[in-house]
Amino acid sequence: MQSLIDRIENVAEYSGRTITFISGDDHETVSWADLHVQARAAAAGLQARGVGPGDHVALLGPTTRELITAIQAVWITGATLVTMPLPMRMGALEQFIEQTRNRIHRSDSTMVLIDPELVAFVERIEGDPPFLSLDELCGPSGPSSDDYKRPKSDPDAIAVLQFTSGSTSEPKGVMLPHSNICANLDGAWEAAQITEHDRIVSWLPLYHDMGLIGLLTIPMTRGTDLVQGAPQDFLARPLRWMRWLSDFKATASAGPNFAYALAARTLRRCEEPLDLSNVRVLLNGAEPVDPVTFRKFFEAGERFGLDPSVAFPAFGMAEVCIAGTFPDPGKGLRTDWVDKRSLELDQRAEPAEPDADGAVELALLGRPIPGMEMRIVDPTSGEELPDRSVGELQLSGDSVTTGYYKRPDATEELLAGGWLRTGDLSYTVDGELIVCGRSKDVIIVGGRNVYPQDIEKVVGELEGVRTGNVIAFGIEGRHGAQNIVVVAESRGGDLNEIRRSVTNCVTQAEGIPPKEVVLVEPGTVPKTSSGKLQRSAAKASYEAGELIVLED
Repeated sequence: MQSLIDRIENVAEYSGRTITFISGDDHETVSWADLHVQARAAAAGLQARGVGPGDHVALLGPTTRELITAIQAVWITGATLVTMPLPMRMGALEQFIEQTRNRIHRSDSTMVLIDPELVAFVERIEGDPPFLSLDELCGPSGPSSDDYKRPKSDPDAIAVLQFTSGSTSEPKGVMLPHSNICANLDGAWEAAQITEHDRIVSWLPLYHDMGLIGLLTIPMTRGTDLVQGAPQDFLARPLRWMRWLSDFKATASAGPNFAYALAARTLRRCEEPLDLSNVRVLLNGAEPVDPVTFRKFFEAGERFGLDPSVAFPAFGMAEVCIAGTFPDPGKGLRTDWVDKRSLELDQRAEPAEPDADGAVELALLGRPIPGMEMRIVDPTSGEELPDRSVGELQLSGDSVTTGYYKRPDATEELLAGGWLRTGDLSYTVDGELIVCGRSKDVIIVGGRNVYPQDIEKVVGELEGVRTGNVIAFGIEGRHGAQNIVVVAESRGGDLNEIRRSVTNCVTQAEGIPPKEVVLVEPGTVPKTSSGKLQRSAAKASYEAGELIVLED
């Protein structure tokens, strides 16, 4: 098995492919070969400062050419890349600084590479490792590429220490060796039928596994063209994503549910000429994929030549590098309609007609990529379950992490008998995966498994509630029963009327009224660095009385 160093060098020498850096509405295209020369010079600068195999280097900064050069530079020194999330909201700067410093120390980082614009926010203090600005590392005054000394390839060395997003617990450092990442990239390449003629567009953050490993590292180590934008540019003008796909005649891209919702909204209003007919894969890797949101996106894109068959709902997670299950390309969005009551009461996915009362629609996420296996087991007994029985998804194969950094307790809980316990409640249909929700998030009411995302979805559609900013969780009630609490960001208006609407909506959808509806200020619902809702954090803040509640 090769290391990432071998593959980076091979692409630089033989592929002839390019990376295009986008900043706002401007762009710059360079070859992977030219980027590699710059990365070698930056790597020589790191080596001159003592960085080498076995060291951990933390990287903190927005998406720029310098950041990507530094990512490659860290890898070709033989050191481990430690990804550092950026804040989702400027109002959370103090928490961001605290979490960043905590991760730097917990990861045993020996150096921090930091964007110059962030130096004023995360200043080095006593006890921190050395800080080095990215412009100094990648500037012209340092060593040349000829000063770089190539280390021996070590497929078993840790290439990435990827902190989990912390949607249900304290973030942990996932150890991903070179061999695991290479195996995962190979499996994804084969399953998605990628070739060197593909052109990938990405704006996803590079501190998250989908952006770093899924969309950056495949082109960098297998050799395709990449068009790399930045999250802030997409969020400022979501239509840019579609324009990049059109202008660069891209064939593949990816995003979570909320991104497709934003893109659908802008496509419906778009009066520009766009050509999306070259796209053949649009991956949605959210947990779980929302079929309605995904379908509306393709309906909005149809007049621009977007083919619905390119929909590519998949399952992935940091603990398997990124790719877990992929569908067959070209099949589009396929769903399973099941009876909600059977799903919640009996943990059985009984088929239902789409127009039947209580029918719910769930997306099929394909089969394990080459080199991986999956099974659904009873969470209590460990017994493997047949098709349409809901249990815990477990994975095994050559992409599975070796564990959590310096967390043997968590590693033992994660890896059992050669299988990775994902914590996702799932079932299969003819061998294809369907995810229902996270086991730790399920609200048990009257013997029913109520999935919080079902509540969050319907509440998010109400007038006066900010879509994508609703969290539902359970709290202990009398005699051990759970009660439902809904926390939602308000768009403004009569707060009492919004609470009544939420209560009626949940009661109608679930047959159970929430114990409490808490309306909070915009921008305060807890989210991870990748934009996922943090239900456990919201629950903890609720119980501690720390939510910023809107007053009547």
